[in-house]
Amino acid sequence: MKKSIIISAFALCFSIISVNATTSFTPTKVYSSVAISEVSPFCVSIAKGDLETVKKLIELGANVNEKSNGMTPAMYAAKFNRCDILKLLIAKGAKLKVKSTKGMTAMKYAKLHKAVDAEKVLKEALAKKKK
Repeated sequence: MKKSIIISAFALCFSIISVNATTSFTPTKVYSSVAISEVSPFCVSIAKGDLETVKKLIELGANVNEKSNGMTPAMYAAKFNRCDILKLLIAKGAKLKVKSTKGMTAMKYAKLHKAVDAEKVLKEALAKKKK
């Protein structure tokens, strides 16, 4: 009899504890991140390889050396291996030795992204400027 009373008491204690147990979810911290990277329409056209739009924008007065998101148009052309656009930018006076906010030139971007054709175009252009 004593054993059954003790077992019943333990069972009653456990049932009271489990009845009173509640689960609550409270987030400790809420983080939000906002990425603001505004690339100019001119540089977006270069990245996409839209030569006609690039030509139109240059005709309308787009600056071939204006940085967008820390990079010049020539850097975008080199990065995405857009040789036709890169040649056009060079013909319109793009400065090839300018460094981005990350400290890289158009040639560095071409090498980094394995844009072999753009690298050749840049080497030729830089060799002509040395003469």
